[in-house]
Amino acid sequence: MFEWFISFRYLRARHKQKFISLISLISVAGITMGVMALIVVLAVYSGFTNGLRDQILGINAHIIVQRLGGIIPEYTLYRDRIMTVDSVTGATPYLYTQTLLSGPRGGTGVILRGVDPATAKGVIALPEQMTEGTIDDLISLEDAKLPNIILGTIMASDLHVLVGDKVRLISPSGPLTPMGIIPKIKTCIISGIFESGMYEYDSTIAYMHIPDVQNFLEIGDVAHGIEVTVLEKKLNQADLVGKQIVDSLGSTFVAKDWMAMNANLFAAFKLEKIGMFICVALIILVAALNIISALIMVVMEKEQHIAILKSMGATSSSIMKIFFYQGLVIGLGGTFLGVLGGLGLCEILSRYKFIELPSNVYPMNTLPIKVLPMDVTIIAISAIVITLSATLYPSWKAAQVKPAEVLS
Repeated sequence: MFEWFISFRYLRARHKQKFISLISLISVAGITMGVMALIVVLAVYSGFTNGLRDQILGINAHIIVQRLGGIIPEYTLYRDRIMTVDSVTGATPYLYTQTLLSGPRGGTGVILRGVDPATAKGVIALPEQMTEGTIDDLISLEDAKLPNIILGTIMASDLHVLVGDKVRLISPSGPLTPMGIIPKIKTCIISGIFESGMYEYDSTIAYMHIPDVQNFLEIGDVAHGIEVTVLEKKLNQADLVGKQIVDSLGSTFVAKDWMAMNANLFAAFKLEKIGMFICVALIILVAALNIISALIMVVMEKEQHIAILKSMGATSSSIMKIFFYQGLVIGLGGTFLGVLGGLGLCEILSRYKFIELPSNVYPMNTLPIKVLPMDVTIIAISAIVITLSATLYPSWKAAQVKPAEVLS
């Protein structure tokens, strides 16, 4: 174990070696900063991806079941059949159309979604996103003359309307007359306001009871599709559950899972995450170059010591171990400090949330943090491998010192 003793002795600054020790400290600091940066960056990417996934699944279900003909008659019967499939936790019919919404002080385009409050709970996150009213308020009283509608916070703000105000739905797909197309107009009462946290959703989506949307579109008692949720542990296997649903309903149905519907988006995030890992890892590579420089200078400074050790019987393997251990201490020390610092910084960012994001640009209000153990493990292993690789050449160079030439 004399190799360890000599390695630690060389790490301590003595006279002319103070500059070399300074480079070693800079190398440790470089590895620490690189590991910290990697952990925080990947935690932000993971948090952003998971947050966006949760936001998307809050508005859209895990699986969308549709019929090739475009509409589903007797959708209640098909919904009950879907509920018998293993791993399915909820199913609700929906209607979907694009129309115009007009308020007292302006108008805007809107994506109108017809939902069934009785079955939508637990399938979509609308009940939890309500800031005013409840999803049950969509169901109009029998003697009510006007249907109810729920708007997003941003849409309500843009239209300058509140709960209890009236708005008008305007569909350009009305009957064709000699004078042109007569738009269909339906006056509604705002019964609630929701906030999903995503600007695109809160500014464009409105909800109504399915029968009211059916009456507005004049399409009869049909649905455009059925939204399905699965067990949390089966979330990444939603495509398999979708195949089971299609087998249960028949070949005229298709099932689209959340991964397929957002494949391009999450693939882009994954690619960006890999690219950012490579870019930030260059910080560790720079620190590894400092290790090479420091060890080579130590070898040059200690040539006589190495020659004496070899004259006393030390093998080339032992000499290599001395400098390899020296680089190992620098690499492990920097990685350990970097992991501690990175996890600590992530904990601070996650707990205090002092970095705010503009809600009209990002789908969340604060910087998202999600530390994945696999990411931390890959970062630590990568840092150690890079730093240990940097010690190979200086260690080999030290082992090539010939005592006869140095001591002559």
